[in-house]
Parts: sequence; C-alpha cells; structure tokens
Amino acid sequence: MDPPRPAPDRAAGPVVFGVLGGVASGKSAVAARLAGPRGVVVDADALAGEALDDPRVRARIARAFGPQALGPDGRTRREVLAERVFRDPEARSRLEGWIHPIVRERILAALARAAQQAVERLVLEVALLLENDGEHGLVARCDHLVFVDAPAAVRDRRAVENRGWAPGEVLRREAAQLSLDEKRRRAHYVVRNDGTPEQLDARVDEVLADVGLG
Repeated sequence: MDPPRPAPDRAAGPVVFGVLGGVASGKSAVAARLAGPRGVVVDADALAGEALDDPRVRARIARAFGPQALGPDGRTRREVLAERVFRDPEARSRLEGWIHPIVRERILAALARAAQQAVERLVLEVALLLENDGEHGLVARCDHLVFVDAPAAVRDRRAVENRGWAPGEVLRREAAQLSLDEKRRRAHYVVRNDGTPEQLDARVDEVLADVGLG
C-alpha cells in the first residue's frame, strides 16, 4: 500500500470511498471488502444494466442500433452494444447520453438513503468516476479514492478467462479512458491486486485501519 494522501474535508454521513482502476483489475472485490458487512456498494455497471432495460432506453436503442441490439425477450443485448460503442465514439456518446442521467439519479438516491439510514460506509464502484466528474460531481462526495493496481498482462488474462474477451481487448477499451497513471496519481490509496485473494483482503484492511474503520 502506498502512503496515503490527505483526504478532502467531509460533512457528516457515511465514509464514502471511490474505487478506481483498470479494466479487470479487481475493483469489485476491493469495493466489497471496503464496504464490509456494515457498508453499501453502489455498482454503476449494475445500475447501467438496469437503465439499458428501461423501456424508454430500449426503444431508443432499437431505433439507433437496429433490432439486433435487442434479444428475443426484448431486453438489451449488452455484448452487441459494447462491440459497437467501443469502436464508434459517436455511438458511445449517444448511448451514454441516454443511460448516464438515469444512473446518476440512482447513485445520488443511494447516497441520500445511506445518510438517512446512518450507513457507516458507502463505496462507489463507478468505472468512469474521474472521466465523467463534470457530469455527476461524485469525486467531491468521496472521502477516499482507492486505486486498484494490477499489471496489464494479469488484467488481460483475467478478462480472457473470466469474460471471454479477446486478448488485447482490455487495452483497447482503456484507450478511451483517462490514463491509469493519472488515476493512480489522483488516488489517496493504491492497493495492489497481483496475488491471492487473502493478500488482497489484507491490503484493503490496511486501508480501512488507516482511515479508522479497521
């Protein structure tokens, strides 16, 4: 674990962590450990999946990307969209314009509920937390930004084995995002995830202890 950087001043409420890192770096595992049994993870990917099945969004997707973007059950085929939008910046921007407002609204609602329910800690697992901060302003809501660090070769192997992606797909998708060096620089903590699950848990526990939640 790298030496911590000072966290911003915060108002009363849950301790809010923002998780940063590359594709397949293990952000979900770190988020779950940071939240623990007394916390809540807000997963923007899951919220985006829900937004994709909003009837209004499905109708727009069918018009813009064709009927093949919907499955026989009428639900959005995420793999078809992903293939299209990661190769077409204009298509990606259009899709994000439909789903980001829905996701943003639900994240803000989760933050409000956590404050009302006296949740001890809340973890934002938002892939484009830094990139889209101008839209959602969530970085200022985070007390601690935690960067999950894993070598490119390890992340690529995980994506191939666990997601069925083609080799090199991780780096191709990351090319459209803020550089990992910049994300690491912005983080208050860096947690390496290049070993066993037990080692990762121990490293996250060091972060929790340092912020007084151990």
